[in-house]
Amino acid sequence: MCGFASCAETPIANSPVDSNTDSVSKILDGLQKAAAGLKSYQCKIDYLFSQPVLESKTLRTGELQYARLGTGSKLRINFNTLSQDDGPNQNYKECYIFDGLWLTHIDYQIKQVQKRQLAEANEPLDAFELAKRNFPIIGFGKSEDLSKQFDVNLVNLVGEPNQFIHLHLSVKPDSQYADQYKSVDIWIEKTSMLPAKIEAVSTEGDIYEIKFIDPKVNQTVDESVFEFTIPADFGKPEIIPLKK
Repeated sequence: MCGFASCAETPIANSPVDSNTDSVSKILDGLQKAAAGLKSYQCKIDYLFSQPVLESKTLRTGELQYARLGTGSKLRINFNTLSQDDGPNQNYKECYIFDGLWLTHIDYQIKQVQKRQLAEANEPLDAFELAKRNFPIIGFGKSEDLSKQFDVNLVNLVGEPNQFIHLHLSVKPDSQYADQYKSVDIWIEKTSMLPAKIEAVSTEGDIYEIKFIDPKVNQTVDESVFEFTIPADFGKPEIIPLKK
């Protein structure tokens, strides 16, 4: 996925576009309907973490898989490579699995597994809802009302490809994201009305950028992709129950 401009580095021209409330609300409504209609979602991902103050960048690449299964849902993110600054790609295996109640983090570098409960046992959440607590995967939640959490503007960046709708979200003071982010930018692919790229600026000024590459929407996903086996040479899993 190329042709994207970065809000953190590129001056905005004519921004925000004459973004009347009606046009923004229609876009948000389309985004929410597309998310609500997701039965499955698969793609490659590039996940770039930048610290401008330290002039440091770390890029992870991998795959994301999501499916609604019965009354619940599961999401898995596998990272396979890592590169730092201008260095070469290295093999880097790490896995995150969200099942509506638990986050399972498998770190193959230090041979450790952590299971953290994120929701009440009788109140499971959609896996995308859980995932956005660890990653800025905003806009995939089927019940997510972004206008309650953000001031939303339609943006026009010079040179951006016209197959995307670009929204700039400024975090409201009382938002659930107020302790995490200053702002979030979402590039929505016009055909699917789902995010193609998300860029979030943290309260510390760090930048998180996720690109969703070659997405497959509502195609068959084998439930076995969400299964995992802990290698014999790993330590005992760390179990962290939900705080009361």
